[in-house]
Amino acid sequence: MTDEDPYLWLEAVTDDRSLDWARERNDVVREQFASSERFLGLRDRILAMLDTDERVPYPGRRGEWLYNYWRDGDHPKGLWRRTTFVEYCKDDPEWDVLIDVDALSAAEDENWVWAGSSVRRPAQDRALISLSRGGADASVVREFDMRTRTFLDPADGGFALPEAKSSISWIDLDTVYVGTDFGPGTLTESGYPRIGKRWRRGTPLDSAETVFEGKVTDVSAGAGYDRTPGYERHYVYRHPEFFTNETYLLAPDGTTTHIDIPADASESWYKDWLLVRLKSDWTVGAATYPAGALLATNFDDFLRGAREFEVVFEPDAHTSLNGYGWTENYLLLATLADVQTQLYVCTPGPNGWQREPFAQTPPMATTGVLNLDPLDGGDDYMMTTSSFTTPPTLLSGTIGEPATPLKAEQSYFDADGLTTEQFFATSLDGTAVPYFVVRRPGASGPTVLSGYGGFELSRTPGYNGAAGMGWLERGGITVTANIRGGGEYGPAWHTQAQKAGRHKVYEDFAAVATDLVARGITTAEQLGAVGGSNGGLLMGVMLTEYPQLFGALVCQVPLLDMKRYHLLLAGASWVAEYGNPDDPAEWEFIAKHSPYQNARADVQYPPILLTTSTRDDRVHPGHARKMTARLEEQGHRVWYYENIEGGHGGAADNAQAAFQAALVYEFLWTMLTR
Repeated sequence: MTDEDPYLWLEAVTDDRSLDWARERNDVVREQFASSERFLGLRDRILAMLDTDERVPYPGRRGEWLYNYWRDGDHPKGLWRRTTFVEYCKDDPEWDVLIDVDALSAAEDENWVWAGSSVRRPAQDRALISLSRGGADASVVREFDMRTRTFLDPADGGFALPEAKSSISWIDLDTVYVGTDFGPGTLTESGYPRIGKRWRRGTPLDSAETVFEGKVTDVSAGAGYDRTPGYERHYVYRHPEFFTNETYLLAPDGTTTHIDIPADASESWYKDWLLVRLKSDWTVGAATYPAGALLATNFDDFLRGAREFEVVFEPDAHTSLNGYGWTENYLLLATLADVQTQLYVCTPGPNGWQREPFAQTPPMATTGVLNLDPLDGGDDYMMTTSSFTTPPTLLSGTIGEPATPLKAEQSYFDADGLTTEQFFATSLDGTAVPYFVVRRPGASGPTVLSGYGGFELSRTPGYNGAAGMGWLERGGITVTANIRGGGEYGPAWHTQAQKAGRHKVYEDFAAVATDLVARGITTAEQLGAVGGSNGGLLMGVMLTEYPQLFGALVCQVPLLDMKRYHLLLAGASWVAEYGNPDDPAEWEFIAKHSPYQNARADVQYPPILLTTSTRDDRVHPGHARKMTARLEEQGHRVWYYENIEGGHGGAADNAQAAFQAALVYEFLWTMLTR
């Protein structure tokens, strides 16, 4: 390896030389993989799926209103709209359109991409709207009047923020908490807000009152407000690292009270209850609680020094907590048992917490509870369930009563005869690694293996219409690997693969690839793999360390230069995951797996397609650009496609998303069926 980098110039994101370099390679990819009738047919089918009015309009509930952001063929940039629950239950609900992003973009001559909304509760009369240029994480924020359907002019007291990675939330009609780029020194090294301020309507942003400051080395810091009637609480927080957190209650006089839990634990509160979710074992008082447990205690007692907890959930070797949320009177838990969902309802009472199974959950599927609104929604909930071959169904219910179907997604590919199986591969250290296979019974042939393996993110069964059209219908096989680094088996499944343990992620994925061949499901020549972001790093390592296992790879919006990742965009925030390249002891283990530094001319690599986005301001496009240039220099078969917009998701609208999905399957099918 060498410290010299001849391709640093490709890190200049919008430099003409860099963009010309990208466009030249885009032309090659379009000509070779994106011009055939097969590609065009698949692209059009995927686009029709994304644009159809027959999709389920998944809502976000805020009291009496159900809000929905919707894109279709007539509205490629989207509509922000709302309706009532009664209206939503109809086959063809009447929606009240609040913002037409296409019309707004045309009127302002801006390439706006919807980035979210924060509606003031309970009045729901104002909203803080985030709009991104081209899909970047950075966005502008503007206040929107829900009654007049207009943006408020900052000159007349409307809240507005220039483009930045901001945080902003309501306190009351005339006051917000805000974190943004206030000028030099006000952002963290990761590019996120470092200072939380209280900003009053009609005053300049630079006069907002500072209520909390984090450190430049933090990932982020800020302030927030809990509006629960009778339990109103102001709080401030900082994230010293990606996986650590400090939260303080903020008193009217500006003093703070630390919520004294382990730094790597997460806390939440609702009325009298404090919940603590542990990521490592915690000995407190006379008890030791295990990593992965969910604990409950009285919040006021805790603040007075009591440390008596009740265990609401405790993991075992097969089961982990995947999520939880409150209705008005109950706590709902979603767990994973060998990566398959189980749901429970927990009831606090004078004799402790009672836990009972909640709703039937089908095997080889993912069932999730959503749209819980404990303050304005009582004990109502919504629930969605889907599998690799079954489209999502949306149900609605109230605790204590059976859920009833609300909406069902149509099927977008022929799933007749397809089955889902779960197998376990044995990794290098003996760990059993689960994976799902979708195929016709006993089939073998071209296979696409996908994985992620990072940041405690679990990959669970779910419907993917594009994969069905582009791969399964052709007779191909899809595989989803649940490798370490994720959260499928609780915090330890992740923590053992951080930093110096990172090699376990790659050994697990290689073990699954090897197991697929050993079972006769595919051959190395017919096995392709795909991953994005952290999964793109996974693909880079497969290329440089395990090239013999694959017939082709697709590497999307990746990290690849692990020597410089912490210097590029949000990279500094991921040091807790990967390690610090500036620390010689940590660079020693990072260097072993950094694809950019380990690419070699004298090794035969499988063909690879790298994709990225110019507007990705989270993972720098320089990673994919420089890796492509190095592989080209070394004489390897490499293709490169850069979307000139699209952000970290790689696509800014449905047409771009359809193109990207079709490109992946066309490239892999071409390479694996030669």
